[in-house]
Amino acid sequence: MTLPSIGGSARMDATRTRDEGVIGRDHDRRGAAAPERMATAQRSSPVIRLVAAVTLVAAVVVACFGLGFVWFAIDVALSRPPADARADGIVVLTGGRDRVQGAIDLLEAGRGRRLLISGVHRSTRAEDIRKAVVGEAALFDCCIDLGHRAETTVGNALEAADWARANGFDSLIVVTSAYHMPRSMVELDRVLPGVRKVAWPVKRPDLAVESWFVRPQTAKLLMQEYVKYMVTRFGGTASLTRPADVATTATIR
Repeated sequence: MTLPSIGGSARMDATRTRDEGVIGRDHDRRGAAAPERMATAQRSSPVIRLVAAVTLVAAVVVACFGLGFVWFAIDVALSRPPADARADGIVVLTGGRDRVQGAIDLLEAGRGRRLLISGVHRSTRAEDIRKAVVGEAALFDCCIDLGHRAETTVGNALEAADWARANGFDSLIVVTSAYHMPRSMVELDRVLPGVRKVAWPVKRPDLAVESWFVRPQTAKLLMQEYVKYMVTRFGGTASLTRPADVATTATIR
């Protein structure tokens, strides 16, 4: 029988002891690194939560803005003049012949007693407007007033407010482009809170707002107006400012 070698056994024991030492040191290093990783994770957790929260809020804001624009565009596309609008006075916010013509048609039909054409260029006279539209010439002598000082929608609102108060009007038909109507009504509501207003939207055939979703230029125009509307809706109030270019009653013919 051959007896196991004592030297070989010693070498095996030494190797086993050395391996156990290496394993132990590796375990110690891993054990020491674990708290460091936990501390790093704890430090980064607030940053991750903050980034996630900001991303979520931004996504909600973008979604609300987009849905708001779609609602705005659809509202403009579906807007129609009322069948039998009547009021004390008629106000048209200048910007195109179609608007002025529509307002004069309302006046001729007896829908209001007087008409204010707000925001007329300083060099434009009643005779110039008379030649550009179809209507009774006598109306310009008796029932049509020109406001020459307003240059903005805020100015239009203040000019209309001065005119309505000077004439003692409690109701107005407001004539302007369909896409411009929401912002105009906000401004008018601020300066004339006790006056009933009837919206009379005018649509330019070339804009085709009913099919805005397939017309890039129309969609762009609606987006620009939507941004202005949102700023007006949630921004400052026209009643707190009276720019120098806004007409008073004395400057309205």
